[in-house]
Amino acid sequence: MTRRSAGLLVYRQSDGGLEVLLAHLGGPFFARRDVGAWTLPKGEYEPDETPSSAARREFREELGLDPPHGELVELGEVRQSGGKRVTAFAVAGDPDPDAIVPGTFLLEWPRGSGHERAFPEVDRVAWFDPDTARAKLVTAQRAFVDRLEAHLAGR
Repeated sequence: MTRRSAGLLVYRQSDGGLEVLLAHLGGPFFARRDVGAWTLPKGEYEPDETPSSAARREFREELGLDPPHGELVELGEVRQSGGKRVTAFAVAGDPDPDAIVPGTFLLEWPRGSGHERAFPEVDRVAWFDPDTARAKLVTAQRAFVDRLEAHLAGR
């Protein structure tokens, strides 16, 4: 069965231009990585949940913040290298990265130790211009920035 996730790509327009809010993946596997270790806040959902409601729920669960209330713009779906399908929605907003209270997940660490540890789902959140965002994002999710820019340009 294909795993499916949904998430929000929050954006804002400032004097410096377009910026998008990204989250750095938490846990030991990404602690020392930067390029390719950022994502939009997202998570898996069940067949009885709509992708848009899952995207809003996951934003709240991963960041501990209410998602922006604006109109959602569908950015479509991508397939990540591991096979997971991610559906994204863009929404205008201006949440404060310093206000996040990330959710956690349990992981046996170190591997094979028999000890479970709690790690934050994301360990930091930041605003990036589109070019920097594309460089930092998980490869497949870079398309969402392109689609957002095309939407905002009226294409």
